[in-house]
Amino acid sequence: MLDAIHHVAVIASDYERSKRFYVETLGLPVIREVWREARGSWKCDLAVGASQIELFSFPNPPTRSSRPEACGLRHLAFSVPALQPVMARLEACGIVVEPVRIDEHTGKRFTFFADPDGLPLELYEA
Repeated sequence: MLDAIHHVAVIASDYERSKRFYVETLGLPVIREVWREARGSWKCDLAVGASQIELFSFPNPPTRSSRPEACGLRHLAFSVPALQPVMARLEACGIVVEPVRIDEHTGKRFTFFADPDGLPLELYEA
């Protein structure tokens, strides 16, 4: 059956801005980047451990409802060994990071921030 998440796909409203965010700010290495002529869009595969984020551009993508409890993908969470160093790096880049919370079921610490399009991203302390 299923044994891992291979990738999560993200469509950016401003591809270059989002690519800088994921590569430079979050430090994700680029696996490959291709221009897809038939679709008029870029696709950039980024490594996240054994998984990937596929970052896409599309001409005039429709907006999506982003209320915190809207149906659909709620957020993307990254496992980190310690929250503070990552939070400090994000804040130094001008990214707003929410106060640390405690998972009431596991006792683990976590926090949220957003990508350039407002996609909720979580840091979860391993």
